[in-house]
Order: sequence, then C-alpha cells, then structure tokens
Amino acid sequence: MPGEFSASPSIHQIDLGIGGMTCASCVTRVEKALKKQAGVTEATVNLATESARVVLNTGDEAQALARIKRAVRDAGYEPRTLEEMDEETEVQWMGMPRSFLPVFIGLVLSAPLVVPMVGDLFGRHWMLPAWAQFLLATPVQFVLGARFYRAGWHALKALTGNMELLVSIGTTAGWALSTWLWWRAEPGEMVHLYYEASAVVITLVLLGKWLEARAKRQTTAAIRALHALRPERAHLLPDGVRRTEVADVAVDELLPGDLIRVLPGERFAADGVVVQGRTQADESMLTGEAMPVSKDVGDAVTGGSLNGEGAVEVRVRSVGAESVLARIIGLVQDAQATKAPVQRMVDQVAAVFVPVVLVIALITLVAWWARGALLEEALLHAVAVLVIACPCALGLATPAAIMAGTGVAARHGILIKDAQALEVAHQVDTVAFDKTGTLTEGRPRLLVVEAMPGVDEMAVLQTAAALQAQSAHPLARAVVQAAASAAITPGPAQDVQAVPGRGSQGVVGGALLALGSLRWMEELGARMGPLEDRVRSLQAEGATVSVLASQTPGDAAAAATWTPLALLAFGDEPKAGAAQAIADLRAQGLRVFMVSGDNRGAATAMAARLGLRADQGEVVAEVLPGDKAAVVRKLKQPSRVGASHAGLGREGLHTVAMVGDGVNDAPALAAADVGMAMSHSQGGGSDVAMHAAGITLMRGDPMLVAAALDISRRTVRKIRQNLFWAFAYNVAGIPLAALGFLSPVVAGAAMALSSVSVVSNALLLRRWKPPQR
Repeated sequence: MPGEFSASPSIHQIDLGIGGMTCASCVTRVEKALKKQAGVTEATVNLATESARVVLNTGDEAQALARIKRAVRDAGYEPRTLEEMDEETEVQWMGMPRSFLPVFIGLVLSAPLVVPMVGDLFGRHWMLPAWAQFLLATPVQFVLGARFYRAGWHALKALTGNMELLVSIGTTAGWALSTWLWWRAEPGEMVHLYYEASAVVITLVLLGKWLEARAKRQTTAAIRALHALRPERAHLLPDGVRRTEVADVAVDELLPGDLIRVLPGERFAADGVVVQGRTQADESMLTGEAMPVSKDVGDAVTGGSLNGEGAVEVRVRSVGAESVLARIIGLVQDAQATKAPVQRMVDQVAAVFVPVVLVIALITLVAWWARGALLEEALLHAVAVLVIACPCALGLATPAAIMAGTGVAARHGILIKDAQALEVAHQVDTVAFDKTGTLTEGRPRLLVVEAMPGVDEMAVLQTAAALQAQSAHPLARAVVQAAASAAITPGPAQDVQAVPGRGSQGVVGGALLALGSLRWMEELGARMGPLEDRVRSLQAEGATVSVLASQTPGDAAAAATWTPLALLAFGDEPKAGAAQAIADLRAQGLRVFMVSGDNRGAATAMAARLGLRADQGEVVAEVLPGDKAAVVRKLKQPSRVGASHAGLGREGLHTVAMVGDGVNDAPALAAADVGMAMSHSQGGGSDVAMHAAGITLMRGDPMLVAAALDISRRTVRKIRQNLFWAFAYNVAGIPLAALGFLSPVVAGAAMALSSVSVVSNALLLRRWKPPQR
C-alpha cells in the first residue's frame, strides 16, 4: 500500500510519497485536495521530501487510504509508497544517469539554436533556416516539455496555477510566435525567430530540476544513513527446546528474550543486554560520540551500533518500532515532515502567486503593445515575466533548511522532534538544568551511615537496602550497592511504597519504616535530636542527606510518632564538561539555572563546583518533582518571583529551555518553551521525557545543550536567508522582465538556478559540527 499507518483507537496517521511536485503552488494544491477528504483533520505536504502526512479520524483505514490516493491522483500527482521513494536509485544509461537523459537531449537539440546567438556577438551570422530551427525546437517543446503541459492542465482543471503552467504558457507563446512569423514571411525572406528562447528555457528548467533533485537527495542522507545501520540478519542462539543449533534469521523475526551472538565487526541486530563476553561498541551514528564505548556483562547495547573486536552474546530487549534506532528514525522523520510556522505564511503567498503573475504578464503584454512595440516584442517580455516568476525557490526555502539542519543534528546525537521546536529554540534566553543525572553523573555513592546512639550501623544498612531493593532511583541503587560491597544481604520487605519526591516506606522485620528526605521527615514530625549538627555539617560539604526512621505506635492518648534511626549521606560528581557547558551558555548571554530536589546546602555546594551563583538566584533547591513545572513557568515571567526563588525573574519576557533526564522531569519539559531530554549513558533515556521534550540529546553530555541551540540558530538563519533570496529574486526579477531588461533565455536560467541555489545554501548546514570542549 502506498502509505504507512500509525494508528490509535480513533486517530490514524498516513505517510505517503507524492511524485510530480515542483513548486510551492503544488504543495498548496495537494494540501487542499487532501483536506477536502472526509475524516481528514490535518494534511501537511513537504516539497523537499516529496511526501505528505495526513491525520484523520475514520474507522475504515483501507477506504481512507484509497480516497487519499484518489485525491492525490485527481490533483495531478502520483501517490507512491515511502519505500519506493527511499529505494530509488540512479539507473545508468550509456555512462550517464537515466534521469539526466531528457536534459542531455535538450542540450543537444538546443545547442544549434544557441550557437548563432553567440556568433552574433562576434559579427558572425550563422542563422539556421527556419525549417531547421522548427525541427530542432519542436521535439523539445512538445516531447521533452510534455510534463509541463500535463501538470499545467491539471492545475487549470483545479482552477489553480503552478510552475508548469507558467513555463508551458510562456514557452508555447514563444514557439507559436516563431511559427506564425515563419508562416507569414515571404519566400526567401530572413525573419528573426524565437525558437531558441522556448527550447533553451525548457532545457534550462529541466536541468535546474535535475540539479535540484540531486541536491534534495543529499538533504535526506541522514535518514538513509540511519536506515543503513540496521543489519538484515542475526545469529540466533539455541534455546535448548525448539532450537538446538545456531540459526541465521532475519532481524524482523527476533523477539524480546531471544539470545543472539554478535561477531567482531558486525552491527548489533537489536537493543539488548550483554550476557557473555566483553567488547567495545561504536555508537557514533546514534549518539554522535566518536569514542567507542566499553561493553561488559550487564551493559546495554543499542541496535545499529558497531561491535568492536570481541564476540558477545546479547539478550534481546527491544525490537522493531520499540528499538532506539527506530525511535531515532521516527523522530527525525517527524521533524522533517512538519512545517515551521513561517512556512505557513509562505504557503499563503504561493496560493495567490501564480494568478498574480499571470495578471502581471498580461499587463506587460498590453502595456508594451500600447506603447507601440511590435506584438512579438511585447509577447517576449510577457514570456520573460512568466518564466522568471516560477515559485520553486519559495517552496524549497524552509523544508530544505529544516531537513539539512535536523539531519546533521541527528548525526551528532541531537534529535529535534519537530520544526516548531527548531524554530523556538533559537529564541531561548534562559536554560534550566535538572541536577541529578543531567549536570551530575547521576551515580551517587553512599558516603556515610551515621546511626543514633544504640543503633547498629550494619543493621541500618541492611534495613535500608531491604526498603530500596526494588527501586530504580539513583539513591536507592547507591544503598543496594553499598550493602552488596559490605557483603550484607537485604532482608525481606513488605508493603513497600514509593512516596514521590520524598522517599519510600514499608515493613521490615515487623516494623514500619520510612527512608527519605529531611523535608519528609519534618512533615512526619521526626526530630533529628543529636544528629542535627551532623546533618548541617554534611550538607555544607555538599552531601545529600536522607533519614531512616521507624514509627512508634501510639496509645489511646497519643498519636503514633516517627523516630529517626540513622542518617545516610550521599555524594555525586559533576559531569565532565558540565561547568564548561554552563560557562559557554552564560558567555552567549543566556541565563542559566539549576533546579534540584536536594536540600539547599547540597545544591549550593554542587552549584559552586559547576560555576553557578547561588547568591544570585541561579540555584533553586528543595523542589518537589511536581513543582518543577511551576519553577519553569516562573522563569518565563517578566517580573520577579517570590522570595523563596528570589532572583529568577528579570524584566522582559523569557524563552525557557528545560534540560532533564528522568520521568519526574517530564512535566517541566512540557512546561518549557523547549524541553530537552538527555539520554542516559547507555543511549536509552526516559521514553516519557523524550515524548514530552521537543529535543532529545542522545548522550548525557551537557555540552550538547549549547550545540542544540547553535544548530537551531544556524538553521533558522538559513531559512531566513533562503526566504529572503526567494522573495528578492521574484521582487527584482519580475519588474526587470516586465520592463524588458531580461530575455526569456536569461529569465529561464535565473529561474532554474534559483531553486538550486536555495537547496545548495541549505546544504551548507551539513558542514556543521558541535562546539568542542
């Protein structure tokens, strides 16, 4: 089927290729045709990728797809599968690309018509006989130019206009004028004909479209490179029941839980975990990290990454659409399929552009004729207007830049979710970082266990490990690892519950216990007593302090109380490059903040190591996960915020980027103008955070934040440059043609080069590299 479905219970999304589009007017016409179909709620067409994305609510997918195909075909274009477009290759014919053959024939037939024009410059008169000019120009006009007539006719039937209509009207007028002048000439009379103008214009337009197609193919190189990472076969190991020997199977047949072998130099066939062996993995195409990453037993590997010199066995974890590579490809495709807000303004201009040009051409014809010019001269000036005004560059200006920008960003580990995130990111003037796992390594160590008098520290560690055994929180993992290092086996725990933003509680050894933050202990009414001074001392050193407390049942006269048993102090290290990343952002004139759930002492101590100024309000501590979104909203405000977060606000509206790495950061990422989800070291990252964020950073490097903002600024700059030149080209070219300063041949060359120059300018983004440390 020529489309790909992504379905929910009531909403369907169809992606399909569209052949035959050439300019911004084509985009407008296809979108209008699609939006008229029953059930279609949204239709977006991309000229650079020659594809459409349709969102509809309908119960019958097959009928919906059939209606969409019919609508595209009735509009004069060809619906195609995305696979067909991805797999297109240049077929060679006599040493040249098959697609270049029409251009080659046009050049051969047009050259004898152009040579006499060149000879005139040197006083040579090599004019061909009229019949020879006719025989050379007519095949170019009606055979090579047939595509313009077909597309122009479809546009007329739809009561719209496009590039083909302008070219076909203009070149037909030149050919018909020449034929009429030849027909009415006396025998033996030498008359000046204009066959060369029509033939050369068609040939130049074909050449321009061929060059444009080659350039556009380069903008999709990132997607093709990502698809190429996926191997076709996998070495499936026996399971001892159904399979007794190694089998080479298609990657599509792999299931979660399968055990596969990956040999040196092969690509990992799926996401999984190493269960035997040791190696290194090159993940550069996925994360942008140039150095190979060591992989040992228990480490996660990503499908598509390149295995090093060791043979390993991997337990498959995710396959198909759930794999990291599939999600990366999906995010890049989504970004390239969406329209930037500025493009909608361009589409509105394109919708009325061709009718306006036709009116200008008619006015040009009448004005020159009224001034006493010969009909043929007036007609040539009108033809020049028609030819130079084709809106090709307008349709390519924005999508070509977005495709190039998102493609090069993906190669360096920056996934941009949509064009809107790209466009908003260049306006960011405030960056808020989550602390743990974003600015710090996210692998805290248990530094101190200090028990109340009469409480055994080993018993405290065993009890804490029992409470935290099933938790994935970094502090919980630190407790479990510390217990394992001390050869302590955690006991059983019952009724364990996580209390978001506070800690966890459960029953161990018949006692109800709670392990969590100092704020939670205050809420529970637990008094630290003799440990109070030690808490302050550890916080001043930058440690994160948690407390283990037990509940003492009350009697009829008194309520139950919580009694602290011990405090646990944790330490974390800042990521390499985190301080430099903050300094770089500040050097660019951006405000930088750290938002943390830690106590103020620990947050302030870490901020000092990162170069953040707590005394100037750049540290917001003791923030519960649910309150991070509120902090982000306050950072946007033009006025100063309350005393608890003093210093966050400045005069003027702010555009805020929030950078986080966990599920608890998702609300803040969604509340920010631009959310940036930072993946974990193994390349996975939180799916919830990635979904909420507009930009995903595929490796945990804070330097990528500045890089993401940089590629956003550069891409938006390219969009503006392209739109300026596209509009300036028409604003300057149409009057020059109407006033007689441009011949149809020059106008055709300028029109052909305009779209090529726009795409070439966008392709300059492919040379971008993230700022280095």
